[in-house]
Amino acid sequence: MKTNKLTRAQSLLTAFTLFGMFFGAGNMIFPVHLGQLAGSHTWLAILGFCVTAVTIPILGVAAIGCTHADGLHALSQRIGKRYGTVFTCLLYLTIGPFFAIPRCATVSFTTGIVPMLGEGSSHAIPQLIFSLVFFAIVLYCSLRPAKITVWIGKIINPLFLLFLAVLIVAALRAPGAAISAVEPAAGYENGAFFNALIEGYGTMDAIAGLAFGIIVVDIIRGMGVQEDGAVAKEVLRSGLLTGALMALIYCLTTVIGAQSRGLFELSANGGIAFVQIARHYLGTPGLAILAVTFFFACLKTALGLVTSCSEAFVRMFPNFISYRAWAVFFTIFSFAVSNIGLSAIINYSLPMLMFLYPLSITLILLALCGKFFGHDRRVYISVTACTLFAALFDLVKTLPASVVSSLRLGGMVGFAERFLPWFDLNLGWVVPALIGLAVGLILRAAKKTA
Repeated sequence: MKTNKLTRAQSLLTAFTLFGMFFGAGNMIFPVHLGQLAGSHTWLAILGFCVTAVTIPILGVAAIGCTHADGLHALSQRIGKRYGTVFTCLLYLTIGPFFAIPRCATVSFTTGIVPMLGEGSSHAIPQLIFSLVFFAIVLYCSLRPAKITVWIGKIINPLFLLFLAVLIVAALRAPGAAISAVEPAAGYENGAFFNALIEGYGTMDAIAGLAFGIIVVDIIRGMGVQEDGAVAKEVLRSGLLTGALMALIYCLTTVIGAQSRGLFELSANGGIAFVQIARHYLGTPGLAILAVTFFFACLKTALGLVTSCSEAFVRMFPNFISYRAWAVFFTIFSFAVSNIGLSAIINYSLPMLMFLYPLSITLILLALCGKFFGHDRRVYISVTACTLFAALFDLVKTLPASVVSSLRLGGMVGFAERFLPWFDLNLGWVVPALIGLAVGLILRAAKKTA
């Protein structure tokens, strides 16, 4: 049945499903650790974190809706067909089988299962078995994409929020220290906002927002809304509801991370911090609750990523293989990568994130503000070209030191440090992007007067 508006229940279910896809491994571990690092500057850190982990991701979903695009591939083709295909493939592979999907299984195992194993025991076989079960469930559900609102919105997400609430309430009822009494870690005394801004990159949500747009549009159309303008409004409404829920949970988890510094030393990562908090407040049952929480958090995100990646690739290459074949391939590949270890996945994903984030952010902003320059292709190309140039330096900067040394790329980093403003804040792409915008607008004006 066709309609121009979702019911309140349908809007909530769509937003709940979108939240479920967004809120996964990184969304659990990064804010808790951020709170431990920021200490008395927690609220400033939350603000910076929410820029890249809430605002930009929701704008990404909105960009798909407001431009009436069917997905990222259609949106990025405003720059060029070849660029659109290459960029879309890189983005989906990064948040898909190369990094984000394997990370879901690895984080879930490392944080939820490892603490319950005996000291000194081998993790290889348990991790293999856990990953096999995890991805078997992911594959079963992803092969039935029409039921994604049921899997994520009605089943997994409520269970996840229930168990997470138990952990949060237990920690907030008896804080280890007042936030104002916690000394910030090195780098967070004066740079809490910008450091937190980059921490938000780790969630991968800004680029995931562009990727998940395709699923949200399909869900809304499947509920009967067909007119492009109405779809765009429903996408935006779902995004706002999702963003509000994400921001609330980020605030709470960052706060309990900061308060935990009264009980524990600064942890190596948020996973360790969560284990310490769960064990302290709830004992051994707390570890079981934590394991279930992380399992559900990571499962729903992995399901959303496999589904969105498969949908995107079957649309980009319609005459290649089917959706089911893509889903099987991405799931098996992710299973293999998940067993190389969490540290390796994080280390190798960071350079790609630093490269893709600036390009994603500028594409989102261009799409949302396109009406002011008529979505002129010259503006898209100019901004993207300048941003791409600067993003390459960010990629090189975050490569392993051994790679930079062997490829003799140290000179590139030195060049960027001298000539790119804010490069030390990982925002060296901002000025080049603004220059590209100015050039694009000049070219557009020149064309109109010619």
